[in-house]
Amino acid sequence: MKDFLKLILILILFILFASGCTKQNLEDIIQPTPKNIWQKTYGRSDDDFAYSIQQTENGGFIVVGGTRSLGAGSSDVYILKLSEEGEKEWEKTYGGLNYEEAHIVQKTYDGGYIVAGYANRIYVIKLDSNGEKEWERSFGDNWHDEAFYIHQTKDWGYIIVGFKYSYETQNGSVYLIKIDRNGNKEWEKSYSDNLDTIAYSMCEASDGGYIIVGRTLLLGNGWDIYVLKVDDKGNKIWSKNIGRSGDDEAYSVQGMDDGGYLVAGATTSLGLGNYDAYFLKINPYGEKVWEKAYGGTQIDKIYSLQKTIEGNYIAVGETNSFGAGGSDVYILKIDKNGDKLWEKFYGGSGNDIAYSIQQTNDGGYIVAGYTYSFGKGGKDVYIIKLDAEGNTGPYPSK
Repeated sequence: MKDFLKLILILILFILFASGCTKQNLEDIIQPTPKNIWQKTYGRSDDDFAYSIQQTENGGFIVVGGTRSLGAGSSDVYILKLSEEGEKEWEKTYGGLNYEEAHIVQKTYDGGYIVAGYANRIYVIKLDSNGEKEWERSFGDNWHDEAFYIHQTKDWGYIIVGFKYSYETQNGSVYLIKIDRNGNKEWEKSYSDNLDTIAYSMCEASDGGYIIVGRTLLLGNGWDIYVLKVDDKGNKIWSKNIGRSGDDEAYSVQGMDDGGYLVAGATTSLGLGNYDAYFLKINPYGEKVWEKAYGGTQIDKIYSLQKTIEGNYIAVGETNSFGAGGSDVYILKIDKNGDKLWEKFYGGSGNDIAYSIQQTNDGGYIVAGYTYSFGKGGKDVYIIKLDAEGNTGPYPSK
């Protein structure tokens, strides 16, 4: 038997070396290369924060948010480019003497980026692949107007989703702006059925229109989830207010394979107490199919939801119920029925919150937000690279 086993081992080694196997290959077979997981902070002595992240074509990451440490004013738009391992490749700031910040970044068909946010009104910047500004535009009537989401359309233009304030009614409404590829406005629409309505996210509908979600204030009934369906010209098809006696808010939406939509946010109407992380399945007509709430007795919210390659959903936000103290980053994976697959909490004794999550090319996830627990002072940009099970590397230094 021993001679037989020796013969098998010799044959395996012969095949490996005959196929060009090196010592490093053997080491990788015996001990696989560690997964690309890490946690890092970026910033200086003042506040620096991230609201959105995307993986770039070279495997790295583009991050947007705001900075008080750099730039010309009280806060400037902050653009940060990272390598796949989280090393800073470059950073840019855009803005003037007023308050500016970026809320969303998306990759564009030409290999660049489109960024939307706030600069005394709605602010949009088109960048090339190196972060250099190609054009910038402002939209809106006053300093209350701001953009929370942007989406590139099939004609290479963009749809901007945000908030429009009226001094006449002293209320806000959903604000939709269509611009061409050069940033020129083609049309704009505003929608409000109630006292105050804010839109935070959108996704394409199967018929070429759009589903927009946010929150709306009802007289005597707090916040309800607001769902708006429009066609590709911005014409309203229908709208729904969904909620109970407490506050119910939507911050993100994704399409589902059956034609419905999964909405994520927070609720005080269900769950264990205060705000709980909330998932709502609606059919193509905006009618509730099911709802699920997760969390503890304190504030737990979801701000970003993405569909994964295997058909499940990954979500990120904040938890005050679990973790090390204050707000911690809350990462939750659910299946298509809303059942929890796993959850993770990351952060330290200070407040640590995440606003954006994306699945990465290696099957893991990248998370962006801010931390008070780690870094150089004030808020720092907080980026977490996870594996497919939600595990990450050691905490960064304080």
